Amino acid sequence: MTLIAIDGRAGAGKTTLAENLRAKFANSQSVQVIHMDDLYDGWENALSEKLTKSLERIISAHLSRSPIDIDIFNWHTLCFDSVQHIDPTDLLILEGVGAGQEVVRTAGATVYWLDIDSEVGIARVLKRDGEQIALHMNKWRELQEFHFLRDKTRENAEHIQRAFGT
Repeated sequence: MTLIAIDGRAGAGKTTLAENLRAKFANSQSVQVIHMDDLYDGWENALSEKLTKSLERIISAHLSRSPIDIDIFNWHTLCFDSVQHIDPTDLLILEGVGAGQEVVRTAGATVYWLDIDSEVGIARVLKRDGEQIALHMNKWRELQEFHFLRDKTRENAEHIQRAFGT
């Protein structure tokens, strides 16, 4: 296993699972976690072809054991304004909404899906990140549901589990 994707609705605990897996495997191999939040192109273009192309580049570099530089989105300035260098690693964990999409599955990723009711997940995000993003999260709910319906992420996951903390 060299590639893991952790997907599910907003607020499901994907970052927590990614950190738990990173800690579990870090004693025996090199591990890198990439958060989809760093790759999204803002709220409206987050689950777009641009994300898919970024994932293709990242996975290609990982599988060929090549270093890669990825552009990082800044949620305060709402633009890509920094670069993260990623060296080859034994295990790459992708986490976030869209992490388990078809291009990732086709590359041989083991996909984890965390189940959570959409309303519960959004409430958890607002509690964590603040009510100031409530309008964005309402639109996000629609974007993620459309993405999951089209991509069939949950239906194609190897591991389905209840969200953390629910």
